[in-house]
Amino acid sequence: MTTRRIPRPHDLAPLLRFKRPVLSPTRRRLEAALTIHDLRRIAKRRTPRAAFDFGDGAAESELSLRRARQAFEDVEFHPTVLTDVSDVDTSRDVLGHRSSHPFAIAPIGFTRMMHSEGERAGAAAAAAFGIPFTLSTMGTTSIEDVAAASGDGRRWFQLYLWKDRERSMALVGRAAAAGYDTLLVTVDSAVAGSRLRDVRNGMTIPPTLTPRTVIDAIPRPRWWFDFLTTEPLSFASLDRWSGTVAALVDTMFDPRLGYDDLAWIREQWPGKVVVKGVQSLHDARRIAATGVDGIVLSNHGGRQLDRAPVPFHLLPEVVREVGADVEIWLDTGVMSGADIVAAVALGARNVLIGRAYVYGLMAGGRAGVDRALDILSAQMRRTLQLLGAPTLDELGPHHVRQLRRFVPVEG
Repeated sequence: MTTRRIPRPHDLAPLLRFKRPVLSPTRRRLEAALTIHDLRRIAKRRTPRAAFDFGDGAAESELSLRRARQAFEDVEFHPTVLTDVSDVDTSRDVLGHRSSHPFAIAPIGFTRMMHSEGERAGAAAAAAFGIPFTLSTMGTTSIEDVAAASGDGRRWFQLYLWKDRERSMALVGRAAAAGYDTLLVTVDSAVAGSRLRDVRNGMTIPPTLTPRTVIDAIPRPRWWFDFLTTEPLSFASLDRWSGTVAALVDTMFDPRLGYDDLAWIREQWPGKVVVKGVQSLHDARRIAATGVDGIVLSNHGGRQLDRAPVPFHLLPEVVREVGADVEIWLDTGVMSGADIVAAVALGARNVLIGRAYVYGLMAGGRAGVDRALDILSAQMRRTLQLLGAPTLDELGPHHVRQLRRFVPVEG
């Protein structure tokens, strides 16, 4: 029989711990976000549709993006037990420099459309976190201002080689002078992908005030206040533009880009060169043979060719074939620290995070980017501990099995 008594105050005291209230609404929202998906939901509530969809969307039916994310969801981990994982080291060398984690912020254009702090927030957060930040040719903050924001942090510059070659190399010269040590040459953008969300939203630079955008702005006054009361958009690559994003892309991209151009760039750039947008083993072999320092397996976040190959599926065979000659990096579909661990286990030296970064940016500016990086780091550490791998070098293919949903039909 249970004997009951009236609880004494000193018995209740250890059970009644009141959390100190968080007065900042932004901090309160961000602390409640436990995953990148949580940050995405906050970002969607706080950002006008056109700006959110530009960062969130992909090309045409968005199959490439969904398949890339599905590939990570279909990973099966195989842990090693009875291993001391009390101390986990997430750092590694990337192109000769030590990074605190095996990931870097990917080049994303127009980020000041998503949040007024834009690239400055990303560069400052990356520097504080000990990882590189990549500025896009279509960035909305100048090369020099991003360098100032990143301080002693490591910074890379992403290049779309324009039809005007000399103008392109003038940008490259500015980046070198501002202390950018690596050039990411994007090669999967002969023309702009058909990003239907942007077309439907009438995405323009600057934003077009239509009845729809005004209605959409009503529940998001803070975004409009920040946008209208901060400095006008400035670009890393041009002074002003008054048309659609697609028109700007078509003006800048050059469908004639070839191997001779890659060699020409390497002759003029004093730092490391990484080629971004490789989507086949054949191309990986040819590009590695040119003497570049790295290759990014990427389908541009699903934003160019829909139904493109899934980079994560390509990773093991590319690493086997050319991984001894160049660093192999990965992007597209990465939404968690576990995704990053899976990529590293299969041989990726580094991973680029794009949407995970901009969801944090849209959710809370610099504080939101910090939160995104903290989430990825915590997830990485926990996954490494549960896998029984206290360092990245102890990860291997034996830790990961890819469960493929799509098996090619042999013709």
